[in-house]
Amino acid sequence: MDIPASTTPLSSLRTVAVVGLGTMGTGIAEVLARAGRTVIGIDISSAATHRAVAALEASTARSVRKERLDAVERAEILARFRTSVELSAAADADLVIEVVPESYEVKHQVFRELDTLVRPDTILATGTNALSVTRLAADSARPERVLGMHFFNPAPAMKLVEVVSSVLTAPTAVAAVTDLAHDLGKEPVAVGDRPGFVADGLLFGYLNQAAAMYESKYASREDIDAAMRLGCGLPMGPLALLDLIGIDTARTVLEAMYSESHDRLHAPAPILRQLSEAGLTGRKAGRGFYTYEEAGSGTVVRDALTPLEAPPLTTGREIRTVGVAGSGTMASGIAEVFAKAGYGVVLVARGQEKADAAKARVHKSLSRSVDKGRMTAEARDQALARITPTGSLDALADVDLALEAVAEDLAVKQQLFAAFDKVCKPGAILATTTSSLPVVACARATSRPEDVVGMHFFNPAPAMKLVEIVRTVLTADDVHATARDLTTRIRKHPVDCGDRAGFIVNALLFPYLNNAIKMVQEHYASLDDIDAAMKLGGGYPMGPFELLDVVGLDVSLAIEQVLHREFRDPGLAPAPLLEHLVAAGCLGRKTGRGFREYARR
Repeated sequence: MDIPASTTPLSSLRTVAVVGLGTMGTGIAEVLARAGRTVIGIDISSAATHRAVAALEASTARSVRKERLDAVERAEILARFRTSVELSAAADADLVIEVVPESYEVKHQVFRELDTLVRPDTILATGTNALSVTRLAADSARPERVLGMHFFNPAPAMKLVEVVSSVLTAPTAVAAVTDLAHDLGKEPVAVGDRPGFVADGLLFGYLNQAAAMYESKYASREDIDAAMRLGCGLPMGPLALLDLIGIDTARTVLEAMYSESHDRLHAPAPILRQLSEAGLTGRKAGRGFYTYEEAGSGTVVRDALTPLEAPPLTTGREIRTVGVAGSGTMASGIAEVFAKAGYGVVLVARGQEKADAAKARVHKSLSRSVDKGRMTAEARDQALARITPTGSLDALADVDLALEAVAEDLAVKQQLFAAFDKVCKPGAILATTTSSLPVVACARATSRPEDVVGMHFFNPAPAMKLVEIVRTVLTADDVHATARDLTTRIRKHPVDCGDRAGFIVNALLFPYLNNAIKMVQEHYASLDDIDAAMKLGGGYPMGPFELLDVVGLDVSLAIEQVLHREFRDPGLAPAPLLEHLVAAGCLGRKTGRGFREYARR
């Protein structure tokens, strides 16, 4: 098919119609008006048009109070925005952006009417995040002028705009919209037409898994959300984010993705259907995974699902001294955490020299805190005095808690737990920091599996607030209670989970990372575009490829393999590209090359 070139100069997208004035449409209209465009807001509901005007008035008034705008600038912005309940108001627009409900039927109707109203050179953009842009374009009388322009909520704040072209879209139309996105102060990312595009394609699989995890009663909604915020640095937990997005919207996106990928990770969790059909669609309804003060509010209130005030914990065991086995970064970090909290620490390594080096690492870390004014030199010296480095496991004979932080190798850990069993006094708690191996397998290496618990710290242990408390089917109540209480005493946040691969954080994080690798492997998007999409569109502190290179590709592959073996889900099979890089010795920053190359130190 010959696609005629556009005659529209890039600079001529001055008048933009926004069809659909819900939260997203209103936000897009505000962005356009603030950037100097003439904006026509269209909605069949006059109430919606009034709300959009009121929202812009309120937003610009706040900007004046904060001295980001003056009164004249505010008046000019408001003058550039007019509204209508008639689609014919878009007749003279250079660009029309539809943000109507995620329904082919509704969107087709809008596009068919626009075909008879707008100029031949007008560009028609869909704001869909789930439906096929190609299918919408093919039904239009001007398929070469149809593309996707996917903003993220809230549109005024989020920097990412995905520009979605189909095989029918004229390159000049793509260029015009990309240029406009730059003018709006956004970061446009060019992507092809597949459900979810880049950001939602990665995000919604993760959200779906979190919903399924909650539905299975593996962990509470509060613990799942806290784990992902504190363990990954995300701005919001997955269940709270589903409530913000809208559970019905999430279900629609996932169904569209599953229809194309047939990947079980995208098959909507049954709880999403149940909540949607009950009208419990999240914040906009006042109730979803959480209950809110009122419809549209972000204030969570107590509901029937909120845990009641916790009954008194089972009486725990007294912990005064802690043994930490290991000499690496994690072991020294955990030793630092306990020493700063006032506990005596026996730091055991394979030889006195390694133990002394681990304590020296703690000294260096604490001295940095002194230099930054976070602690006094006296507090540093007191903490260091609580750490006793040794090369002998016999030194653990009198500790109340022995915690291993050695290599992520089950045989090594089991051997160490067998040694703990022989050396540690009766009643001592034995803990593992494993991130992916079965805790119960460590427990079975001892004659007292009821005393064994998982305490998964996150790296770097002194900075990261999260600790996953992993209870096996054999763990005693008082051991679990002690681990939770101890975690709080060392100023960390405990979350409870069962003994299955990945626990909470890694079980949700690594399938997302694996899917990002598959996107690159399939040449759908570049490393840079995917990283930019997740940072700018999802608010992630790091893009997936930045994170993979920091974690280490060998570590990431090992975790993916454990998840695949545990859950037997084909969608969890490690991406071949990850396996190839590991086989080639490209392990990330630690080797100078992973998905990217790094300057060697």
